[in-house]
Amino acid sequence: IGQRAALIAAFILYLSLFHAAQPFLNFQWDALLLESGFLAIFLTPRSRVVIWLFRWLLFRLRFMSGLSKLASGDPAWSGLVALDTYFEVQPLPNPVAWYVHQWPEWLLKAGTIGTLFVELLVPFMMFLPRRWRFTAAWLTIFWQVLIIITSNHNWINFLTIILCLFLFDDRAISRLLPAFMQTRLQLQPAVDKQVDRLIPAAVGILALAIFTVGTLKLVELGSGQRFSGLTGKVLNFTTSYSVVNKYHVFPTMTRKRIELEVLGSHNGLDWQAYRFKYKPQQLDRRPAFIVPHQPRLDWQMWFVTLHPKHLPWFDHFLQALLAGSPSVSKLLAHNPFPDNPPRFLRVEAYEYHFTRKDERDRNGHWWKRTALGPFAPLPWMERRGQAD
Repeated sequence: IGQRAALIAAFILYLSLFHAAQPFLNFQWDALLLESGFLAIFLTPRSRVVIWLFRWLLFRLRFMSGLSKLASGDPAWSGLVALDTYFEVQPLPNPVAWYVHQWPEWLLKAGTIGTLFVELLVPFMMFLPRRWRFTAAWLTIFWQVLIIITSNHNWINFLTIILCLFLFDDRAISRLLPAFMQTRLQLQPAVDKQVDRLIPAAVGILALAIFTVGTLKLVELGSGQRFSGLTGKVLNFTTSYSVVNKYHVFPTMTRKRIELEVLGSHNGLDWQAYRFKYKPQQLDRRPAFIVPHQPRLDWQMWFVTLHPKHLPWFDHFLQALLAGSPSVSKLLAHNPFPDNPPRFLRVEAYEYHFTRKDERDRNGHWWKRTALGPFAPLPWMERRGQAD
């Protein structure tokens, strides 16, 4: 009971953060963590139905990611050229991404085909007999490891690998563990008999509901149509509490990397740049390995130029810089105005590209950039947030 109570508390607390801290906690991996945590509340040593629900979650996570790529109609996926730019334009590249970006076109195209294969076909193997199921697990794990090596996608790939464990049975898992851990696994944990009798009834209803809602969300994603009426309200309810979610990783591929540089000035003539901890900025700074950490500010900066809905929080961020907020300053690698906040701010946009090997050999730069000019909506601001 204690473990179950802890899981319930963890779910409620993270759900509260998920809603209170938007847009900074409004990502698919946050929703995946909540959905996984919700299912874990009902997990017992003999809960085959819950194990099946975890497999259903893994199937939806993987298949929806592939289905969304087809449903989007993005020519980068249909033309098998998505990986030509993916390693360069992903939110926070790591050093390996620079090297993989240099690969020949045919190899990157093979990687795109592999991505569609493991997302569209492999998930169906998760419901086949034992050997097929194990193959699906190992293929999925292998692909997640490749992503971890070449990307900084926080913990979603690690959580996906954990979900893959539900595709194995006890005998298969025990073979992977050292002898002392096998002995511990053979010990049956104490289970409250009253709780053990109540769980199956609740889980049966839960499984039917989750399967139905998950199927409807698959239909929505594939058709591009939203359900209305009572069905739509039920789907929205499950989304609000993140117990059954839609997953769509990179349904469309961003073709350009537009980075923003925030600069401050006391007189409007001499400008100094704020430096971020992880996002591309200095041309000679090597991209960092930061998984499973997700620096929320640096990650969010990637989205600002993609859609106007991200501008409100960005405006608040600029206002905080003008006010000299200590808590915001701590999120940055360098604040050029630690004691006296600037009177003016401006935001410059640049298009970034990885350097080629010969360029890096010559100047040591990982990046090259082209100036695009001032970024709207607030290129100039006074300390109190008024336009100059």
